[in-house]
Amino acid sequence: MFRALRQEEGFYQNLAALTAPVVLQNIITTSLGFADIFMVGLLGNAEMAAVTAANVPVFIIQVVLFGFQSGMAVLVSQYWGRGDTENINRCLGVALYAATGFSTLVALITFLFPAQVLRLITPNEELVQLAVNYIRLVGFSYIFNSVSSVYAGVQRSTEYPAFGMILFGISMCVNTFLNFVLIFGHFGAPAMGVTGAAAATLSSRVVEFIVALAFAFRSKRLPLRLWCILLPGQDILRRFIRYSTPVVCNEAMWSLGTSMLTVIMGHMDNSQDMLAAYALIGNVDKLATVVCFGLAASAAVIVGKEIGLGHDRERVYSVSWTLLLASMLVGGVVMVLMLALLPTFFQPVLFPLFQLTPGAAEAAACLTVIYAVFMPMRAFDITNITGVLRAGGDARTAALIDIGPLWLVAVPLMALLGLALDAPTWLVCVAMQAENICKCPLGLLRFHSKRWINDVTRTA
Repeated sequence: MFRALRQEEGFYQNLAALTAPVVLQNIITTSLGFADIFMVGLLGNAEMAAVTAANVPVFIIQVVLFGFQSGMAVLVSQYWGRGDTENINRCLGVALYAATGFSTLVALITFLFPAQVLRLITPNEELVQLAVNYIRLVGFSYIFNSVSSVYAGVQRSTEYPAFGMILFGISMCVNTFLNFVLIFGHFGAPAMGVTGAAAATLSSRVVEFIVALAFAFRSKRLPLRLWCILLPGQDILRRFIRYSTPVVCNEAMWSLGTSMLTVIMGHMDNSQDMLAAYALIGNVDKLATVVCFGLAASAAVIVGKEIGLGHDRERVYSVSWTLLLASMLVGGVVMVLMLALLPTFFQPVLFPLFQLTPGAAEAAACLTVIYAVFMPMRAFDITNITGVLRAGGDARTAALIDIGPLWLVAVPLMALLGLALDAPTWLVCVAMQAENICKCPLGLLRFHSKRWINDVTRTA
């Protein structure tokens, strides 16, 4: 294994230079969500559970936007290897049309039918009433976020990930400050509670959009070509559909499947405890996996560029295998840290800080252990599916590997254990991660076949 980790001089420096800004960006983005949960959680367990339920549609928007970015990155990273900035602008145009159209549709649904959407997630009427105003406002924030996220994705795919870090850092600072002001009513503002958190998120996304737009028009590194963006052309549209549609469908089905796990928790007998625990540990897990997702994003750029430069299959395979092994090692380190923090910080400090009930604290501890144990396997899956296979143009097979185990194993197993059999909390938590037991060997088989290596800019 250690021999496979050897690469030419400068490889790991380049990997670190690409990964560090993405990791920081992910930390910033996750911290923004954690700040929401933390401040709302100070109002009580019910408010925290309500925001968790309301964020299910928001989560779907975020994941589908990630799908558009990932599908776009397949083309952009390979075009970047060829130095073709005109087609990069055309890819940006198609992605912007798709992302803003989808986010606008979901925002309108949550604005016009907020209670109906929330009742699909939880039958708890107290949580529905607490979250109605939140979900009506927060959906519109992602119309603005869709534009800035797609543009940040283009910059990342052209080896400038620092832009996203700076952009979302600004957004986090604005959101955190406005949370403090609007949730609790500081500096003469009214105390708006849960609705204040939504207003803060919307305001921060508008600021984020303005900053991204200003940078895009001033950028000399990747100058905008408005005609290419507004009229990207049928050729790029066909390529984008061919290589992005499987990714977008993948992310949409994955987000729906993951949301189904939240819906199942919302219908369990101890739904409020489970949702409160998931609200906290779900955000802790996002912080824990930022390095894994950073490595996956860097892998997509590196592998895509290697293919775009015309390197042979053995070279692409060797580089990709190194990236996968590095991700598993990182996952192992994260696993040890999470297990060490559970008795030393989470249980004595974090759980009491959020005023978790005994049932919620038990569920939170179970989730922490299960997330940690599966971390090395999850790190491999993240890099292999969202980084390596997609960058090689093998999005269809990657989608099957990603969503098949979720829908065929995790969702039915958790429904059986959590709703039909009323199984112990720890067993329900294991069911949430059962998909990874199937994903890892399937992904490994596909990777070693080398059939995922395709030059999509020449063969599309």
